[in-house]
Amino acid sequence: MRVAYLTGVRQLAIRDAPEPQLANADDVLLRIDAVGVCGSDLHYYTTGRIGFQVLNFPETVGHECAGTVLAAGPAVRGLRVGQRVAIDPLIACGQCDQCLAGREHTCRRQMFLGCPGQAPGALAERLVMPARCCYPVPDSVTAEQAAMVEPFSVALHSRNQARLGPGAKLAILGSGPIGLAVLLACRAAKDGSSYRVYATDLVEERLQAAAQAGADWTGNPRREDVVRAMIQSAQLGLDAVFECAGQQETLDQAVELLKPGGTLVMVGIPELDRVSFDPHALRRHELEIRNVRRQNRCVARAVEMVATGAVNVDSLITHRFNLSETQRAFDLVAARGEGVIKAMIEVSGRDDRQGVHVSRV
Repeated sequence: MRVAYLTGVRQLAIRDAPEPQLANADDVLLRIDAVGVCGSDLHYYTTGRIGFQVLNFPETVGHECAGTVLAAGPAVRGLRVGQRVAIDPLIACGQCDQCLAGREHTCRRQMFLGCPGQAPGALAERLVMPARCCYPVPDSVTAEQAAMVEPFSVALHSRNQARLGPGAKLAILGSGPIGLAVLLACRAAKDGSSYRVYATDLVEERLQAAAQAGADWTGNPRREDVVRAMIQSAQLGLDAVFECAGQQETLDQAVELLKPGGTLVMVGIPELDRVSFDPHALRRHELEIRNVRRQNRCVARAVEMVATGAVNVDSLITHRFNLSETQRAFDLVAARGEGVIKAMIEVSGRDDRQGVHVSRV
């Protein structure tokens, strides 16, 4: 089978690899149909690492994925050959203190797709996964929509971390794929229509997408003082800020924007090993900082919301590529070129087509 390997920083090659085999009775063999290019994949592509997780080239990446069941172990229940599934890329042990406490996303022995030393990446024609990580999707859900379940489930967990109430005022700093997914998740909340939502980004096309997804106000820090503009609008400050850019600048903006008792939800992954905060501002305003990791039991709900049309994840997909064009996809996303938001790699589709731009509707 063909697999996309990172062979060095900003270097990627498509190579042949042995076919994966079912190892456990509860495993399924999947044909991978679609994989989204995530910001964490880009960290590995552009720097070779995320914190202490360092690639030992060649390595495979990719975790936002959907597939079709090709074979199932004898203990598998609820899945059949030919079943199309959304995939939770987290393989939790189910036995450690974190798993037993309902925190599989912080499992002490977790294996995550595309993480060094853990599980292989999803940018491959076939993959073996535990059946418990596979969530059936109806025929009405496309492979791309099923792949978008992963980032949207992270967005649902992020929204839950903010604990928003009716009429909440919130900001999303960084309107890339995950920031826009957070925006969709917030608008889809029970009280979401009552929220006042501010969104920022450095790319105009992403601000346009944020407005289409329901942002009440958008701003570009290169063109205006976004903190001042938001404070003038929300005079007492914001209830919550979702930092989705992973930048020191946006972390500083978040602290300025929050009202006393407000919550900073750190969703973006910084490339730096350390970031800083003004301790006096945190203390005086008694601000709360909450972090986000993985999906925390939000995948099933994400599948339901995508399948019922409660959210439109199609609006985030702007470019499509085939497996042979994976490096082109990564380069485009890294450069934020052509107004790209989410680049989707069609792994099992025809491989004689060229990467195409998809206009948002």
